[in-house]
Amino acid sequence: MSETNAPTPPTDISEKEQPVARKPVAKRVITPRLRVMLVIVLALFGILAANGLYLTSVTWIQHFTGRVLEDHFYQLMFLGHIGLGLLLIVPTLVFGFAHMWRARNRRNRRAVRIGYGLLVVAIVILISGVLLTRLGGFRIVDPSARRLVYWMHLVAPLVAIWLYWLHRLVGPRIKWHVGRRVALVIAGFVAVMVGFQASDATISDDSGPEEGRAYFLPSLAKTATGNFIASQTLMNDDYCLRCHEDIYDSWLHSAHKLSSFNNPAYRASVRETRQVASDHSGTVKAARFCAGCHDPVPFFAGEFDNPDYDDVANPTAHAGITCVSCHAIQSIDSDRGNADYTIDEPKHYPFTYSDNEWLQSLNELMVQAKPAFHKREMLKPFHKTDQFCGTCHKVFLPGELTQYKEFLRGQNHYDSYLLSGVSGHGARSFYYPKVAQTNCNGCHMPPMASDGFGARYSDELESLAVHNHHFPSANSALSHWFGDTDGIAAHEKILKGSLRVDLFGIRRGESIDAELVAPLGPELPELEPGQTYLIETVLRTLTLGHHFTQGTTDSNQVWVEFLVHDGDKLIGASGQRDEREVVDPWSHFVNNFILDRHGNRINRRNAQDIFTPLYNHQIPPGAGQTIHYRLDVPEDVGDTLRISARLLYRKFDTEYLDYIRADRDPDRDPLDLGRVGDPNDLPIIEIARDEITLAIAGGDGTAVASKQFIPTWQRFNDYGIGLLLKGKAELKQAAEAFASVQRMGRYDGPLNLARVQFTEGDLTGATESLAVAATMDPPPPAWTHAWLSGMVNRQQGNLEQAAESLESVLNTRVPSRGFDFSKDYVVRNELGLALIDLAQRSEIMGDEDQAQKWYAQAEDHFHQVIDIDAENVTAHANLAEIYAATGQTESADRHRILHERYKPDDNAAEVAIPVARRQYPAANRAAEKVVIYDLGRDFVSPGEAETLTATGATSR
Repeated sequence: MSETNAPTPPTDISEKEQPVARKPVAKRVITPRLRVMLVIVLALFGILAANGLYLTSVTWIQHFTGRVLEDHFYQLMFLGHIGLGLLLIVPTLVFGFAHMWRARNRRNRRAVRIGYGLLVVAIVILISGVLLTRLGGFRIVDPSARRLVYWMHLVAPLVAIWLYWLHRLVGPRIKWHVGRRVALVIAGFVAVMVGFQASDATISDDSGPEEGRAYFLPSLAKTATGNFIASQTLMNDDYCLRCHEDIYDSWLHSAHKLSSFNNPAYRASVRETRQVASDHSGTVKAARFCAGCHDPVPFFAGEFDNPDYDDVANPTAHAGITCVSCHAIQSIDSDRGNADYTIDEPKHYPFTYSDNEWLQSLNELMVQAKPAFHKREMLKPFHKTDQFCGTCHKVFLPGELTQYKEFLRGQNHYDSYLLSGVSGHGARSFYYPKVAQTNCNGCHMPPMASDGFGARYSDELESLAVHNHHFPSANSALSHWFGDTDGIAAHEKILKGSLRVDLFGIRRGESIDAELVAPLGPELPELEPGQTYLIETVLRTLTLGHHFTQGTTDSNQVWVEFLVHDGDKLIGASGQRDEREVVDPWSHFVNNFILDRHGNRINRRNAQDIFTPLYNHQIPPGAGQTIHYRLDVPEDVGDTLRISARLLYRKFDTEYLDYIRADRDPDRDPLDLGRVGDPNDLPIIEIARDEITLAIAGGDGTAVASKQFIPTWQRFNDYGIGLLLKGKAELKQAAEAFASVQRMGRYDGPLNLARVQFTEGDLTGATESLAVAATMDPPPPAWTHAWLSGMVNRQQGNLEQAAESLESVLNTRVPSRGFDFSKDYVVRNELGLALIDLAQRSEIMGDEDQAQKWYAQAEDHFHQVIDIDAENVTAHANLAEIYAATGQTESADRHRILHERYKPDDNAAEVAIPVARRQYPAANRAAEKVVIYDLGRDFVSPGEAETLTATGATSR
């Protein structure tokens, strides 16, 4: 039987009693346990929202007002933000995924999709927060990537609120009155906290208060409060190491780290300075002059003044210039140098000084999660400027130290750099770079590749990088003493090629007026046996932005080793060394020969005794120095003569090294420097060299030219520059060199010839040369041409034209090359002088009103000079003249006093130099207007050489 024909089974249930079909009951998506979890999430989110609004409000107030409001309370609130965020991770993920799983099949697909989106946004908030804290291996170094994550973290909560509102629209009715009350409470809470926060910024800004100066004079350094700063604060270098390992490691090998009593050379010298100061006044106060730059930790901690200060065992003696010593500086208070800055105890995140490793890790988490405050506190805009470096690399010696004058100029990297063409501020340079080096960091803090905290993208390296804090420069002695071969290599790298040596030409005779054969190469002349020649050698600075050598010019040992070989036989020499590595004092040195008031050489960095120079052989940046070597060719000479010249550098000469060795206490100081009388073992670095081989007439030898290539016009130009910078004794030869450059079609020829003619007083010739230079292609630098034109016009009495030309120089800007000549205070002084001339001419003509206008303009320019160089002698002298002429007696007297304070002592040379000339015959020879170094002089020990010279026993 088929199923369709089957009988219907009987039933006893009536139709009314049939069961009614019911809709299935929907499964609850929020269980009681999930509701508890939801309450926890919403509560934490609400607290976090209030906390985040507070933090964001402070950030924006800082942005718009420039004030720094991130005090200790803010840091604790930020720490709370991190803690709340981390607490939210687990409940948010548990609730979100559980709720999603239970609601995945709900028929309201729109609500489900919004819920999915809300969960994704919540995860974005959590992940971005974790990334910003740099927890574990999640470290974002690239600034652009971090910025993107930051904005994701900032915007995502707003999106989450919006999605949550949409999501709840499909659920139970939202209790808006409750939400409004909560929002009002949160807003009020945030407003009160932000108002309290903005009412008192507790972190110091960049002002430089004057209080507390009496503690630190004669150094110009000062603390913001006038009180001392705990050494623990200034020596907290391990704190920096936690995040900046590569920077710390480079600093650890720097001369800055070894600036204090941990530097044997400095320790020996400053010990004498402290002793001399104590003998003078009964205190070591005068030695504070050194401490502001060299010994910041014991100085600001108040320990430096202790006459019994243990400069070996005391930990502060070995601190050097610490990370905090530089980065806690709040302001640079002038361009005077001598540590004229204000320092304050830096503000840190909580637990910075804690010994608890867990709390230190918590502090590190805060630093990495919120580095903006740390950066603002420890890296200010002035840290990236040349003025910051000039604070300690520009020096004057105060009267408290020298017991002589109130002011005596010492080393000065800053003004040397500022007035150079390299900086883009000096309008009178011989050469200019394609783009100016606008601060010292470009050379002395080059980028080094890094993926560490604080790294930024470097165009130069095409990778993330930080600034190298080794500060490579020249102090190879420290690297040698501490066994730092990498340090020596770094100094050698920056020194090598910073100058060049050019065996430029020969003169057929022993006079600078003899016939010049130049350049030597590619064609080379033959030498005649038995004849005398001058070998014209040129040194030229190439990569330096300041004079060479700068800084400790009295102890830096830079000399030319000049050798002439006939085969293997040495027939002529200068710059040799004896068995103790003492350099022949009759060599050519690139240095300053400084004297004390008794005519003794400053030979041990005894700054308190500096009085006057005997000579100054420094070379300006982008300039040359010409040296004459006399060669007598023997009658029996071979077929060729090989001539070589090397420019050599050693940090300290042997005399000073013996002084340092004698000061060392071997029982307390483990550093082995050798003993007094040992050879000078400091590294000798070859900066540059040149070599040629000249054939002898009548022989079979082959001449060999130099391997280095220098454009011919430039070789003549450098030669002429070296002669010009010597003074008036060799201007004729300089003019001949520049005339050769002019014939080669270079503007440098007539432009520099005009300098020579102006120095000689040939104003007509200078005018003609400037006119020729202006017609050449390429044309001369407009600013240099205008400066020379202004100088010539002033001397010719064309005062309006002179003022116009000089003012045009100061108004010149070349943004594409980084040039701004408004800071060339030498040019500005010349403009001020031209304006005074105009005022005096107006007075003669009876036009008092116009005279007053000229005086007012001149006054303004001289004050601008003083703003840059507070001790400028020319500016103070002329301000005194202006105020006297305009009846302002009090101001005239003030500037007259300042002029007397800052001007050099006219009598110093007459007192010390005659004694020095008798005492140091080799230096006396080097100080002459025309110096010819004799390659035939026998080299004997320095003491014997001076004795023989005094008795007339040495050759020439």
